[in-house]
Amino acid sequence: MDGILRFLNEYELIIYLVIGLLAAWQLRKFIAAWDELRSAAFGLEEESAQIRLNSAAVVLVLLIISAIVVYGAVTFLGPAVPVANQLPTPTLDLLATPTITLQPAAGGEVLEEAGTPGPTSELNSSGCLPGEIMISSPEDGEAVRDVVQVEGTANIPDFGFYKFEVSRDDADNWLTIQAGDTYKVEESLGFWDTTQLDPGIYNLRLVVFDNTGEQRDPCQVTVTVDPPSSE
Repeated sequence: MDGILRFLNEYELIIYLVIGLLAAWQLRKFIAAWDELRSAAFGLEEESAQIRLNSAAVVLVLLIISAIVVYGAVTFLGPAVPVANQLPTPTLDLLATPTITLQPAAGGEVLEEAGTPGPTSELNSSGCLPGEIMISSPEDGEAVRDVVQVEGTANIPDFGFYKFEVSRDDADNWLTIQAGDTYKVEESLGFWDTTQLDPGIYNLRLVVFDNTGEQRDPCQVTVTVDPPSSE
């Protein structure tokens, strides 16, 4: 369902154009059959024209219904399913300038490269921001199995929607597990079924968007997925 909504949302204008061209073609056939039906002098001619007229009318009605269905899905159903309108998963910027931290000086003080700002006091190393973007359960370093309830906070100014994703620790291929369009404050964000995953270390992150579609820095934790409980 999500894939269909994403397809309709991305190619909406092209779909309308195709439907419009087909409708124009069928309308010409309808008018030609109507003129032929009015001027038919014999029963066979009238019957043939009537069949073509009915056929063109049916196709026109189906095309109109299709346009209405596409419009309704994109306008009303799409916004209710945030995954359908989600932004592409961001990729690593290979041109970004890395932060360089120098080795401790003789006095034990760590020096940072000039011009490189240090981390703020509120934003921790995993990108989590208490009170706005936070995964409170599972915790970083925790071992999980079976179906995991993900809890936390997704409550930024001008909140739009959130999603949480998972990736193996040795990969950067993020898979969206669940999404929601209601802000959350220290409550359930959704559920993560780990029973189909190979045991190992995984990264779980919460991504929050504002109502303009702008993504905030994700909150990420690393967990160990254990084999599922025996039946």
